[in-house]
Parts: sequence; structure tokens; C-alpha cells
Amino acid sequence: MAVLSGLEPRKVFEYFEKLCAVPHGSHNTKQISDLCMSFARELGLKYRQDAVNNVVIWKDASPGYEEAAPVILQGHIDMVCVKTEDCGKDMAREGLDLVTDGEWVWADKTSLGGDNGIAVAMILAILADDSLPHPPLEAVFTVDEEVGMDGAFALDCSDLKGKKLVNLDSEEEGVFTVSCAGGVRLDCFLAGKQEPLAGETGYTVTLDGLLGGHSGGDIHRGRASANQVMGRVLYSAMERVPGLRLSDVRGGKFDNVICSSNQARAAVPAGGEETFEAFIREFDGVLKNEYAGCDSGVSLRCERTVLDGALSREDTANILRTLLAIPQGVQAMNVDFPGLVQTSLNLGIMGMEADGLHFSISVRSCIASQKAMMVQRLRAILEMGGGTVSERSNYPGWQYARQSRLREDVLAAWKTVSGREGKIEATHGGLECGLFIEKIPGLDAVSFGPELHDVHSTAEKLSVASTGLVYKLTCELLKRSR
Repeated sequence: MAVLSGLEPRKVFEYFEKLCAVPHGSHNTKQISDLCMSFARELGLKYRQDAVNNVVIWKDASPGYEEAAPVILQGHIDMVCVKTEDCGKDMAREGLDLVTDGEWVWADKTSLGGDNGIAVAMILAILADDSLPHPPLEAVFTVDEEVGMDGAFALDCSDLKGKKLVNLDSEEEGVFTVSCAGGVRLDCFLAGKQEPLAGETGYTVTLDGLLGGHSGGDIHRGRASANQVMGRVLYSAMERVPGLRLSDVRGGKFDNVICSSNQARAAVPAGGEETFEAFIREFDGVLKNEYAGCDSGVSLRCERTVLDGALSREDTANILRTLLAIPQGVQAMNVDFPGLVQTSLNLGIMGMEADGLHFSISVRSCIASQKAMMVQRLRAILEMGGGTVSERSNYPGWQYARQSRLREDVLAAWKTVSGREGKIEATHGGLECGLFIEKIPGLDAVSFGPELHDVHSTAEKLSVASTGLVYKLTCELLKRSR
């Protein structure tokens, strides 16, 4: 029996469970893309799939809406795959193990992918329901949004006729997003060559117990980045124990996730072991004090290990000095939307390879010039350390439109279905709306979605009641779109 079979809207959760049954992490979307195509075939609808696995499905207007302007319904089919330390699931090959208590839906020991699988499920349910009144529909399912909006970049929009875009990739009920940050991913490199040990003692240093979270939606919460903090830990250890040499440091799997754990290996000069171990114990207390309000589970510890080699003292000092200088987190707040982060950055992934340290940074800002300034600053820091920086996935922000008929219609529909006033906001997260607006001149866009908590983490959960309300809102909006 399906786990979500008792939940309403029944068709939405039926589709969501089917989507969750196939793996669909970023860069692993062929299977879920094909599944969306099979749904279109079963419904007898026109569709296309492109070379990168984006899917577009068309449905003609219901009776009485033949002359209405088309509406684009859009969501992305990839998810961020994270799992607990004790989870043996291969998320590249296996689907999710869904759990519900009737109020919330989550996945056992993994992320849920409600961001953005629930949007796809709601759109499929709308396409499948011939009783709903609606204008011509253009359903767009993009891939690899979570790793730089690659699908939206690649999408050919020439056969899309709609001038209204309903993006279902937001996560707070009753909040309607009308602007978002632009972003860019930076791939950084600092050279370093492994050398034999010279009588040192090897240590593994582990930093974990952090909450992590979305680098757009959670960056304002002050949560620690394990990657950034480990750089500080090792630099401070080097000051306490001169001659310490770095052997390895790695953490994070995604650019847009605040890293929750990092593990490093270091060679400590003979005679410095007691000092080093005492420092790690001391710094564990420092971190517990600093992050008591937002990351109370933080843990720093070390244990002796066997090392094959380590970087030279010079390379170690250069890498750790550069990591210490790289900023992390909120850099500026927005004055037009109080409480909104304007500019931030996140050191998402790092790992030592044979030639040195490779790491990636996600920069976000709703002000294009500030985004460029942060790239400029990071390039300067890396160049001072003899490193390099290359850019990828540079996507535009979505500027607030002072006049929007779609926004007015959404607010009116929300008042009808909920009895409450809607809230207009901008987000520091990245949305694909900016790319669609660039590709389709004159496009009017709004983003909304059901209540989702702790996305991109193993604590991610989706509200059942909110899903029903937002589905009802979407149907009401389409009913009004004559």
C-alpha cells in the first residue's frame, strides 16, 4: 500500500510518491524526466523532452477558456540528495523511503526533495484533472536547478506562448515571491604538493554536528559553515603548534548547501602532540560557546592516524591563510525589503587533490554590481595566495516589477481560498524566474509554494495541509485566468 495514499489532495500525493520512487538528484534526472513524459503520454497530452532532460507538456484550454491567454506552470525535477551518516541508501540508484504522520511528510534518513518535487506533483495533478476550469497550460519541468539552473539556461522557450509564469518553487505558505537574487558559482584552486613526513604525528580532525541548510534561505540564521570554520581551526592550530602541515581537508557536496561537516588530516611536529590535542579540546569549547544559539550540536575532536604525507609548511601556511581570509555568510542586508539578505556567499565544497586544494563558492546578490564586487574580492584574495578562480552558472536576478496583473490575481485568489491577506516578499534564494524573464520578453511572474521546512537537509519536511491549500490556490488562480 502506498505510504501517502490517505493524504489529500489525493492525486497530488499520488504523483509525489511516484516521483519520489525514482532517484532524481541533480545530474541524475533522466529517469524522472522519462517518468514525466510517460505521465504526459498516459494523459494524451502533447509534450517534448530536450537533450538535457527538460520536459514541456501542453494542455488545451477547458471549455469556455479557449480565448484565454496561456499560463506557464513551472517547477524543477532535480533535488538535493543528502543522507544521515548511518543511511546505507544509494541515492543515485534508489528512491526515497517516505514517512508521514498525517500532518507532515518526510523521508527516512534522507532529504525529501519537496524542493521541488511537490511542484511537479501539483502540476501533474492539474494536467490530469479534466474537471478543472483553466486557460491553455504550458507545464515546464526543468533539470539541475540546484546546481546552477542548468536546465533553465538550456531550455528553448521559442514554442512557449504564455506571458504569465507561475513558479511553484517557494517554501512559505501565504508568501508570494516577486524578486530574487542572482548568483554565480566560483571554482577556486590553491596549489600544494604532498611531501613525505619527517617524524611528525598524524591526526584526523573532525568538525560535525552542525545544522547546515540552504545557502539562500538559511544563510541569515548565522549557522556555521564547517568548511569555513575548519580553515579557522587549522590556521589557529598552526599558530599554536608551529610547523603543523596540512595533509587533507574536505567537506560539503553541494555549492548551495551550508556545509555541516568537515574532516581534515594534519601532521604535527614531534613533541607538539599534547599541545595540539589540548588546543582541539579548547577550541571545541570556543565553538560551542560561539554557536550555542544556532548550532548547539557542534563538535570538534581529533584522533591520531597514519599519514602517507603532507603539504610543505609553506603551502600549508598559504592555503590556511587564504581560507582564513575568505568571507562567509551575509555581507549586506537589503534596505527595500527589511530583513532580506542582499548579498552573501557560501563556501560549499572543498577537497584536497594531488595538485592542491579545490573548492567552490556560491555568491548571491539581488544587486548585480554587488555580486560582481564579491567575485572581484574573492579573485583578489585567491590571487594574493597564488590561486585561481573560474566562473560558472552565472544567472541573473529577478528585479521587482512595480506593476503586475498576475501578482494582483494571485493575491485575490489567495484571499478567496484562505481568508487571509497574502504577503509580498523578495528572496535571497535563487529562482529560475529571472532566466525565464530574460528569454520571454514581457513575462509576468510570481513564485509561491506550500510550507517546507529545512530543505536540502535530512530534516526536510512538507506540510500536508499547506500542500492542499496551495493546490487549491493554484486551481483558483487558473479559474480566474480568462
